[in-house]
Amino acid sequence: MNTTTKTIESGKKWLRSLTFAFLALGAVAVTGCKEDDDDAPTGPTGTTIELSGDISTNAILTANNKYILKGFVYVKSGAVLSIEPGTIIRGDKATKGTLIIERGAQILAVGTAQKPIVFTSNQPAGSRDYGDWGGIIICGRAPINLPGGEGTIEGGTNALFGGTNPADNSGKLIFARIEFCGIAFQPNQEINGLTLGGVGSATEISYVQVSYSGDDSFEWFGGNVNAKNIVAFRGWDDDFDTDNGFTGKVQFAVSLRDKDIADQSGSNGFESDNDGQGTTATPYTKTIFSNVSIFGPMNDASTVINGQFKRGAHLRRNTQTSIYNSVIAGYPTGLFIDGSSTESNAAAGDLQFRNSIIAGCTTPLTASGAFDIQAWYDTPGYGNSILTNSSDILSGYPLNLESPNFLPQTGSPLLSGADFSNANLQGLQNVSYRGAFGATNWTQGWCNFDPQNTVY
Repeated sequence: MNTTTKTIESGKKWLRSLTFAFLALGAVAVTGCKEDDDDAPTGPTGTTIELSGDISTNAILTANNKYILKGFVYVKSGAVLSIEPGTIIRGDKATKGTLIIERGAQILAVGTAQKPIVFTSNQPAGSRDYGDWGGIIICGRAPINLPGGEGTIEGGTNALFGGTNPADNSGKLIFARIEFCGIAFQPNQEINGLTLGGVGSATEISYVQVSYSGDDSFEWFGGNVNAKNIVAFRGWDDDFDTDNGFTGKVQFAVSLRDKDIADQSGSNGFESDNDGQGTTATPYTKTIFSNVSIFGPMNDASTVINGQFKRGAHLRRNTQTSIYNSVIAGYPTGLFIDGSSTESNAAAGDLQFRNSIIAGCTTPLTASGAFDIQAWYDTPGYGNSILTNSSDILSGYPLNLESPNFLPQTGSPLLSGADFSNANLQGLQNVSYRGAFGATNWTQGWCNFDPQNTVY
């Protein structure tokens, strides 16, 4: 294979000699880079291609080539970055390679169960680690609750997010894995595995696995994009973090943690704020989660875990996030409703927790004030329950981190009890089971639970 490294830098043109129609886009096939026509590539020969700087015109990444992200790579407004099924993109460690889709740009990364698209570390098998590269950031023009209706996405970028178009379209990310990503440039300036800032409802996010993220696995800053069939695996900080007015719906999501790895800020399954100060800024963070399985670090009460693990769900700072038909297992605290404004939201029914199970948590429920969270949780008709042991929901506990079996055993309370009559669940798939799985393991084939030893 030709391993000649070619670089795509800011100010250079994408291939002028290999333009052809692909996916009906008429975009540019990226098989190398050129400064003049005399050294034009002869065709797709399996080259290693470095991506850096700005992508300002339509481009395609093809599965026969190798790609390395160097530094912050911006897909600029008006450009579409298409990625073939089976393509592998590696993030450079030294330059903290990061892919940033700016407002007005699109990513069309549509893999298949047989050929997922993989974003991973450029380190060799056996030497990969948390934070080997940045991650993926997608910015859109959907509403957020920051002053002025827009902000600069965290992580040291200059990318703006937010706007006034709830139906904004930032493209598609389907059947994709994001591995060994997530870095902190400075406190409160982290890049997550997948960061979605002001992303609109016309965008499609499904079948995405984030593994070994050095910060949050998934974080939404405002916007209203929906997501389904997503996996947070062995992350460092939070699994599903929602802020700044995110109003989308997430269905069929699972997280699985390593008992030894947690963040000094406190690691949670769900973490949700209306904003950083807990104000009444609108739109409120009013995420709808349904059919989520949060599998924490504790197999049982005797498990020795990293002391920075905190809660399966930490709902705070005036959030109105609601959780339905889900399960939280194996955390020191199951559900924490934090702060008087958040407690008021729960009492008023703006924040809901319904038809769900908390299992194997040392302290299933807690609140920061006088709010009687136990009485609220046990309200007739809410359909919630508390189980002593995680093994009561999955016979496979403790889950094997290299090959987890997420399917509930026969007789598990997860196999029934879901309810979709709540108006907040309109538009979601109506299933009988709680948690992310019924009888079908939808992670099979495209997920990878041992990316450390995978030779790409």
